[in-house]
Amino acid sequence: MKDTQQPRGIRNNNPLNIRHSADRWKGMRTKQTDPAFVQFTSMAMGYRAAWRVLNSYHQRFLREQRPFTPRNVIHRWAPPAENDSQAYLRTVCLLTGLGGNEGLPWPQETGILYNQDTDEREAPARLVLLLKGMTCVECGIGMSSICEQDIRRGYKMAFQKKSSRTSPTQGKPMVSTRQRK
Repeated sequence: MKDTQQPRGIRNNNPLNIRHSADRWKGMRTKQTDPAFVQFTSMAMGYRAAWRVLNSYHQRFLREQRPFTPRNVIHRWAPPAENDSQAYLRTVCLLTGLGGNEGLPWPQETGILYNQDTDEREAPARLVLLLKGMTCVECGIGMSSICEQDIRRGYKMAFQKKSSRTSPTQGKPMVSTRQRK
């Protein structure tokens, strides 16, 4: 299959079609040739960005006292004013078996952010399903075409522990004031 015949989100390594904004994402290609959607260096980096967006949604829903459900996520991701959000939700639920109003626990709330035995970041299975279903809708591809490994790698990169680097001269922790998405 020629590259131009692949879905745009696949060509851009941006499986959830994150639009350009003022944000400078980690893993963005240096040269951005798509006028509407961000292009990433790898599919895992595209999923990393998607996990970061979902994390911001979770924080917003907490402030608004709204549950973190597929319905609320999809209505935020693909607003009804711009999309057929109900069809999007129905498709995701049909493909994944998730309920539209099913509460999806966010990892920090459940203590399952990482495996205590291996200290490895592990993406929660229900949230991986949500991202797989959303990728199918965004890219028009089947569930079997999606590499779950990329979703899980993106999760690990999005929520990796901050390393405690020390200054080579003073032995004190280095503090970075630079924020990146």
